[in-house]
Amino acid sequence: MKRNVFLLATDPKNPCRDVIYARGTGLRLRVFCLDTEPFHPDMNEIQLYGKGQNKLYAFESIDVTSDDALDIVEAIQWYAGYIKCPEMNIVADDPRPGRNIAI
Repeated sequence: MKRNVFLLATDPKNPCRDVIYARGTGLRLRVFCLDTEPFHPDMNEIQLYGKGQNKLYAFESIDVTSDDALDIVEAIQWYAGYIKCPEMNIVADDPRPGRNIAI
């Protein structure tokens, strides 16, 4: 089984604004810290959410393709290990209060 190699681009002005790159596939994911910054999902992209170390994260694809979608969870798991939070719980629904109200 082939494993992806992930790289991380960080913003020196915002320690929570990372971008995860999958070297082999071109997948890119923006990382948002939901506890400290606003996040408004782009309906044209895929969002997943993570909770670990008492912090909430949003992961949003950048120009997603159908081939990229399969690697998103693996990229988030890699990131969780990178930030020393391997137990991060990854979910599809926004965990912030009042964000997933059925209409």
